[in-house]
Formats: sequence, C-alpha cells, structure tokens
Amino acid sequence: MSKKVLIIAGDAVEALEIYYPYFRCLEEGFDVQIAAPSKKKLQTVVHDFIGWDTYTETKGYLIEAQVAFEDVSPEEYDGLIIPGGRAPEYIRLNENVPKIVAHFFEAGKPVGAICHAAQVLTAVRQYLEGREMTAYIACKPDVEACGATYIENPLHVEGNLVSGHAWPDLPGFMREFIKLVK
Repeated sequence: MSKKVLIIAGDAVEALEIYYPYFRCLEEGFDVQIAAPSKKKLQTVVHDFIGWDTYTETKGYLIEAQVAFEDVSPEEYDGLIIPGGRAPEYIRLNENVPKIVAHFFEAGKPVGAICHAAQVLTAVRQYLEGREMTAYIACKPDVEACGATYIENPLHVEGNLVSGHAWPDLPGFMREFIKLVK
C-alpha cells in the first residue's frame, strides 16, 4: 500500500512550494491530496526578489484542491506538507486546520513546513515549544512566538519536523521529508 501525503493550502499559496512537493511525492509513488478551505481550483502566486527590499508577487498557475479541510481525516495520511506564500496567514484561522496539524505532531508523523508555513504552526504552538526550526526570515518572530528556536540555516530537520526557508531550498526539503515518510 502506498504512502499517503496531505498538503494543506489555500489561494495565494506559493506556486513552487505546492507544485514541487506535489509532483515530487507523485514521483515517489505516494498518494497525494491537496486540502483547502473548500474543494476548488486554488490560485497560486509567484514570489521573487526583483529589485525591491521584499518579494514581489505575481499570479501563478491554478491547482486543484481535492478535499475541504472539514472533510480531512488526518489519521489516513502518513505525512503533512505546509507550503508558504500568503495562504498560511488565513488558513490557520480555519477551525479545522489546528486539529489536522496537531494530529501529525501527536502521532509523530512527518511534517514539512516551508517559508511562511510557520504562520500555520502558530495555531499549534504547543507542539513547537522548545523545538528548533527554520522559516522565511520574516517569520522568525512567529517561530519564536511559538517558543521554538529559529535556525538560520535554509534547511533544518528535528525529529518529525522538516523546515525550510523558501522555494530555492525545495530539493533538500523534499529529500529529507521523503526520507521521513519512507
């Protein structure tokens, strides 16, 4: 039986941070589902640094969310990926998201959090207390507010948590996440 991975997202998810993990997990033969506030096509965004002090944003591709958060049974999945972008700032407010994410920490299942995913983890800060992780530098205050230690490295693995700075770190991020799922 193949491993099953859940990706939680919403509109304005970073395109590379959802597409790369989605396709990489499919390459591994994993059954992958994308969950969002509702079953629909999600609008992704592309963040890049092109002369500003912060990132710019343009529209990316559409990607299908196959399941709504309220219909997710987290016990059916072997791993969780939380991509960044702007989606984390609002999906963490969905009443089902903390329950979904908490399950993976309680069960010790792999959790991959990249870039702004740290904003989702603020909704389950009790599982981050005393841990180490990395994230996009603008999320350092979110990591520290959870009681975790922010690690400057672009990739960090501690126990079941794989964390990365941003989309340029996806190759190592996915390599480590897949190791944990297997």
